[in-house]
Amino acid sequence: MTPDSWSVPPELEGKRQMKADDRFTFGCHPKVACFTRCCADINIILTPVDVLKLSRRLGITTSEFIHRHTVVPLTKDLQLPVVMLRMGDDPQRRCSFVGAEGCTVYEDRPWACRMYPVGMAMPPARAGVEPEPLYFLFEDDFCHGREEQGSWSVAEWRRDQGIEAMEDLESGFRELMTHPWFIGGRQLDPKRMEMLFTACYDLDKFRCFVFDSTFLDRFELEPELVEQLRTDDEALLRFGFRWLRFALFGEPTLTVRPSHRRTA
Repeated sequence: MTPDSWSVPPELEGKRQMKADDRFTFGCHPKVACFTRCCADINIILTPVDVLKLSRRLGITTSEFIHRHTVVPLTKDLQLPVVMLRMGDDPQRRCSFVGAEGCTVYEDRPWACRMYPVGMAMPPARAGVEPEPLYFLFEDDFCHGREEQGSWSVAEWRRDQGIEAMEDLESGFRELMTHPWFIGGRQLDPKRMEMLFTACYDLDKFRCFVFDSTFLDRFELEPELVEQLRTDDEALLRFGFRWLRFALFGEPTLTVRPSHRRTA
C-alpha cells in the first residue's frame, strides 16, 4: 500500500517518503543554532509507553500525568483515543520539559521526539495483509540539524535513538490500532473507547480495575501472572493489550471462568 491509496496524516502530507535503508543527514546538539526550537508550539502525540515512562520519571500516577501534562481531544470524528503532550502557557508554547540545557526528561523522551526528523505512519488494515510502516522525512526550514555531518539510514537512526528497544512493547499497541476489525470503517462506541484509553494510557487506573473489581473472579489467570501484574508495569501494559483483543474484538486471548460463562 502506498500513500496514494489512503489518507496520509495531515502532518506528513508533502513530506518525502523514506525506506528503511534510505539515508539522510542530521545531527542535534546544544551548539546547533536551532537547539530546542523544535520543542515548542508542536503537536506531540504520546504512545502508551510514553505516558508510562514519563509518569514514572516524574514520580506520579498515570492519571495525574494525563491530567497535568496532556490534552485529550474529543471530537465526534475521533475514531481512536489520541493523547497529546500539553505545551506550556508561555507565548512560545514551549514544552514544559525543556530547560536551559535541553530536555530534562531526555532518557524517557516521547517516541515522536526520538524519531525526529523521521516520521512514521501505519496504513489501515487490509484483509490478509500485515500493515507495514511508512517513513517520512521532516525537512523544516528552521532546522539546522540538516547541515550537520551525521549520515543515517532510517534503520540506523531508529536503532541509535532507542526505538528498536521499545519496539516489542509498542508493537502490541500498534496491532490494536491497525486491527482488521476496523476494516470497512467500523468504529468503537464510547464505552469501548474508554476501555481502550484506560488499558493503554491510564495504567494505574487499569491496575485498580484488575485488582479492585470482579475481574480476577471472571477470568482464569495464572497465579504467577497475577502477582506480576501487581508491580510490573510493562507486564501489565502487555496484559492490557491482550485483554483489549478479547474485550474489543472477541479474540480468545483470555479464558472466562465457567461460573461466568454465558449460556445460550
